This record gives sequence, structure tokens and C-alpha cells, in this order.
Amino acid sequence: MTYYGAKELAEWFRTVRNNTIRVAGDIPEDKYSFKAAPDTRTVEKLLTHIALGSRFAYLIHGVERRTTLEGFNFPAWMQQIGAEESKPRTKAEVIALLREEGEKWATFLEGVPEAFLGQVLAMPAGATPPARSRFDMILSVKEHEMHHRGQLMLIERMIGIVPHITRDMQARIAQAQQQQTQATG
Repeated sequence: MTYYGAKELAEWFRTVRNNTIRVAGDIPEDKYSFKAAPDTRTVEKLLTHIALGSRFAYLIHGVERRTTLEGFNFPAWMQQIGAEESKPRTKAEVIALLREEGEKWATFLEGVPEAFLGQVLAMPAGATPPARSRFDMILSVKEHEMHHRGQLMLIERMIGIVPHITRDMQARIAQAQQQQTQATG
């Protein structure tokens, strides 16, 4: 099986998290209560959800080092993480939580042996698929964050903010055009 290793997982997770932190910083605090639609999370709660997104994976891979999720108390976990997500936080507190939780997860990833990534965990009875590799489960933390960051980028547009990734790309294009003009001018 060919895949990138623990070092790359940590590096690319940090890249994703740093981009999420930029989004969190770009959104004014008075917009942290904004909801894109009824029955959706506010900006604050969505960012908090992202910040806490690695806790389950850290628990099962880093703390308990489970080989099966059979018997894991999912209802209790959902209640615990839901209570943590529901705590009110300021913009500064949300950004601090994103930094702290992100660095905790990335540091864990850096120290994971390559063989660990290939280990397979059995899922609870009836789950599809019936087993998943640690690599797949660990990578899903980044995928989950990127899914929600896409939502945040749409929210940015809804509240009048051009997302930083777009601004950065526009700046690179403008610089390249300027250099081309100077070279041919």
C-alpha cells in the first residue's frame, strides 16, 4: 500500500488548520452568531465543531489505541462532545481552541509509527465498511475539517467577505500580470 506517512499527515493537517484559523480571523466577531439557514450552526459553533473535530480520533488512536469500536459508547461520547461544543466562546477563545486542538492533533500525528497507520480497526456490528485502516480514519479528520471550511467560505461570501484563498490567488495573478507587463514593456 502506498500512502504518505505520519510526517506528511501532520504537515498537511497543519496547513488545513492554519487556513481554517485564517477564516476564523477574517470573520468579524459580530458575525460569529450568523447562521446561513435555520437549523444550522452559527459561525461560532461551526468553528468550535471544527476545533474539536480531532478529539474522537485522538481518543481512539492516541489514548485508547483501540483495535475495535465494538462496545464504544457513542451516545455518551456525543453527549460529552455536544456539551463541549455548546459552551459559549468569544472569537479569541474559538481561535485559541482551533490552535490548541490542532497542534495537539498534529503533534500526535508526527509521532505515529508508519506501521500504526496500516493497522485496521473493526467497526461496530452492522457498520459499512466493517473495518477501516487507521490511516483512513486519521485522514478523515482533515477531510471533515475541509468539508466544514467549505461551508465557512460560503458563509464568508454571504456576509460580504472574499475568502482569503481567493484573495491570495487574485494577488498572485495580479503580480504575475504585472511582471509580464514589465518584462514586455
